[in-house]
Amino acid sequence: MVTRQQLEAIERQTLAPYASLSGSSRGRAYPEAEAGYRTAFQRDRDRILHTTAFRRLEYKTQVFVNYEGDYYRTRLTHTLEVAQLGRTLARALGANEDLIEAICLVHDLGHAPFGHSGEWVLNRLMKDHGGFDHNKQSLRIVTKLERRYPDWPGLNLTWETREGIVKHETEYDLSDAADYDPVTRGSLEAQIANVADELAYTAHDLDDGLRAELFSVDAVEPLAWWQALRESLDWSPSQPFDEMIRHRLVRRLIGLEVGRRNRDHHRPARPRQARLAARAAKPAVQRVRPLAGGRRAQPRAEGLPVPEHVPPLPGDADAGQGRAVHHRAV
Repeated sequence: MVTRQQLEAIERQTLAPYASLSGSSRGRAYPEAEAGYRTAFQRDRDRILHTTAFRRLEYKTQVFVNYEGDYYRTRLTHTLEVAQLGRTLARALGANEDLIEAICLVHDLGHAPFGHSGEWVLNRLMKDHGGFDHNKQSLRIVTKLERRYPDWPGLNLTWETREGIVKHETEYDLSDAADYDPVTRGSLEAQIANVADELAYTAHDLDDGLRAELFSVDAVEPLAWWQALRESLDWSPSQPFDEMIRHRLVRRLIGLEVGRRNRDHHRPARPRQARLAARAAKPAVQRVRPLAGGRRAQPRAEGLPVPEHVPPLPGDADAGQGRAVHHRAV
């Protein structure tokens, strides 16, 4: 049997200088003996995967509510796609694949139903009780709400995985990293998980939107990124657009974005220099910009981005003017 110590030695020998090493983890909130045949980050991943909260992602909205059909992504399938992209980036960049996978699997555990519109409504309803933020709820789930061990609340995950939760940040998520070195960026693994999330929803929102005919290829044709994408496949708007072309375009989009991050990432040679560089003010892995003319989520007084289409609450000044749209509302 391969022991944990041997797995940790493999990490030291094979991962890049800037990678997070499981043998150098800052530990868990409650002391416990580590597994004999899994690293600390592998154990985190397994604990997350077996939670009730993870299974509940199956019926949580990504863009389409569940009754729209099983062809579209749910919050669960989105999470699995994020984890796959995270592992691919980790292997290409020499980062810790197990830590990235753990962060990717946990990143949306606290998400509200009905996507970001649901989060915004819940935040307003809870404004007198501290509001609601799904990143904070994800941390609350793994530190308090999941009760699976007699000696402590939560899952007792490593500090590095918990840091990846509180420093999760994309075009649609704003982080609050109090108590987790808030003046520094997350580890390179946390940053890669952020990018994997953006890559996943950029690609599958395009895929699902075209499939559902929420928009057409004519609508995106003026965009430079779309023109470059279709030209890379030697496909023109004068040709038929079918399911195979859609699959090829989405697959090429993912491939191009992953490849660009591998090319753009610079690897410092010395471990200490590398780990400090990864946590510098500038992201070590380039973020994904909104491809379809989207706009950066801006924080409001309540601390969350304001969706464009949210059902009004009783007593709202604009009651009767909102629309219950279940698509990504940012």
